[in-house]
Amino acid sequence: MFNSLVEAKRFIEEKRIQMVDFMMIDLNGRWRHLTIPVDRFTEDTFKNGIGFDGSNYGFAPVEKSDMVFIPDLSTSYVDPFMEIPTLAMIGDVYVIDVPNNRPFDQDPRNVAKHAENYLMESGIADEMKIGPEYEFHVFDHVSYSTAPNESSYYIDTEQAEWNKEDRDFNLGYKMPHKGGYHMAPPQDVLYDFRSRVCMLMEKQGIRVKYHHHEVGGPGQLEIEVEFGSVTEMADKTMMTKYLIKNEAIAEGKTATFMPKPIFDEAGNGMHVHMQLFKGGEPLFYDKDGYSQLSQEALYFMGGILRHIRALCAFTNPSTNSFKRLVPGYEAPVTIGFATANRSSVIRVPAYAKDPDKKRFEIRNPDGTCNPYYAFSAILMAGCDGIKNKIDPVAEGYGPYDINLYNLTEEEKKKIKSLPRTLDEALDALEEDHAFLTEGGVFPEKLIEIWLINKRAETKKHSLMPTPMEFDMYYDL
Repeated sequence: MFNSLVEAKRFIEEKRIQMVDFMMIDLNGRWRHLTIPVDRFTEDTFKNGIGFDGSNYGFAPVEKSDMVFIPDLSTSYVDPFMEIPTLAMIGDVYVIDVPNNRPFDQDPRNVAKHAENYLMESGIADEMKIGPEYEFHVFDHVSYSTAPNESSYYIDTEQAEWNKEDRDFNLGYKMPHKGGYHMAPPQDVLYDFRSRVCMLMEKQGIRVKYHHHEVGGPGQLEIEVEFGSVTEMADKTMMTKYLIKNEAIAEGKTATFMPKPIFDEAGNGMHVHMQLFKGGEPLFYDKDGYSQLSQEALYFMGGILRHIRALCAFTNPSTNSFKRLVPGYEAPVTIGFATANRSSVIRVPAYAKDPDKKRFEIRNPDGTCNPYYAFSAILMAGCDGIKNKIDPVAEGYGPYDINLYNLTEEEKKKIKSLPRTLDEALDALEEDHAFLTEGGVFPEKLIEIWLINKRAETKKHSLMPTPMEFDMYYDL
């Protein structure tokens, strides 16, 4: 938004801004923030930064936890949800050093910037452009408990099929089970909500492609956006989640990007479309190639497919992620590519025919990821594919232009599978991460911390009895 502090100060005065809010991204991909009165916003803020405890962000041990963040003026925006006029911007994390502080190599934004620099320095391409699809649920109520003597959750939404027999207040129009795709009002009671969110996104420079109701009947929605660079789209992913969640709360509802909040309904993915450009020219197009894809596109795809089990540790980093990656819900389970095939982990959209639009999408990521790490990891895997000329056809990854959910048991054995649990994904990352550390993009320390933290999550999850286990085993 701004190129200098002078521009920012002029805007602050014109709009009568009273507070400046700094937003940072922690290790797991959650927003953190700190706010100062506007008269404290000076040159010193950019020279020396603002100190904070990095250990609470998951970045540093307690004994070495002093860090600073320095705001990025280009990310500035007026927060639409604050009562007091507030200018907000993202802060980059720095390690305290003498004579000058230095960027922290594990900071999510710094990893993304390093990945983009690696791409340019490699000579492969000048830019990777990506376009995420945001799937999420909006509910009217959510409650949950994980006490020692109780484990339960309860969610509800007015439009869900399970409310069709409600005799207290019911107008009869309910969204069918797994039948919400592109449904219209009156079943689609969240149409105006999506439009309001999209207008908020547009005001923040996030260009919306379209919005619609998704397959999941109980309040599953999708917003798709136009393409941008890796760091830019990671910023915009974080902003989109912020706008959706806060607008939902403002309207007395609640939004979640949890991959599988409802049993036996479609889950929430975050498909990522991608392209490479060099000298302004698209690298993924070849009119004579498979589905009009160039050899570079196939190599890039080959790298992703070879490393995809390890990628899942960053693109699907929750135990709940793998409850979505099961057959029958348009989520991938096998490792392969195809055209116009939503059962494939990599899909080539048949409708993208022009050279500058030729692309493919990876369909396994979900909204629990830290987008900076996830997008960067995908980029690094693709670069490894081009550097080592990993041909997905020669590697046996397809093309599989068939329904991969309907394979026989014998056919399934011939095709590699995505991890079935987060533990499997973490094992794969532990064994296969050299492609991530190329050029120092992903520090070894970051991968070490990620593995430790995520294994602690899986252990915590595995120790907790579930209501389903009571249903299945209580009477044995």
